[in-house]
Amino acid sequence: MSTFAKRERLLLADLLETAGPEAPTLCEGWQTRDLAAHVVVRERRPDASAGLLIKQLSARLDKAMDEFAAKPYEELIQLIRTGPPRFSPFQLKQLDEASNIIEFYVHTEDVRRAQEDWTPRELDPVFQDALWSRLERTARLMGRSAPTGLVLRRPDGQTAVAHRGTPVVTVTGEPSELLLFLYGRKSAAKVDLDGEKDAIAKLSEGKQLGI
Repeated sequence: MSTFAKRERLLLADLLETAGPEAPTLCEGWQTRDLAAHVVVRERRPDASAGLLIKQLSARLDKAMDEFAAKPYEELIQLIRTGPPRFSPFQLKQLDEASNIIEFYVHTEDVRRAQEDWTPRELDPVFQDALWSRLERTARLMGRSAPTGLVLRRPDGQTAVAHRGTPVVTVTGEPSELLLFLYGRKSAAKVDLDGEKDAIAKLSEGKQLGI
């Protein structure tokens, strides 16, 4: 049985292929070619992708990104479709699901929602529950620099605290939309914000969420 991560991987590859190498994305400064290169580097060059978190390795990451972005676009798409190398830890189904379900979902929406005629996807409840499970585990990390207290709420009332503090802003939406908000795609996320007016403005206008 295919996992959600594998499903999103294939969808992302299809969207990137259809959009072509120069289409916009929600990732500031990146076209689809850049996004495709990022996905490939993350899976195939762990020595370089560590630069996403470790400043001292950022030059290595930039070099690897440039090298892969220079490859034929069709080759990048095929590398995404076929997945990581044979002996990569990402070949393990459980690790792939744990590490990639959010990665591929968010980047799929990065491509979809950058298009003018995009419409929301109908996501099944099991997938929404899987996204919520990951969201609960990453909320504190992704929301650690929020300028206000931050609570994430599902329509059914389940909540996760992303940042403790006052005043508190409560963001309500489906897990898929809350993930996009928490991962810095605030303007594209379909959510409702509740709290003091100034606090909502501070949270909405800042760029403090995400890694």
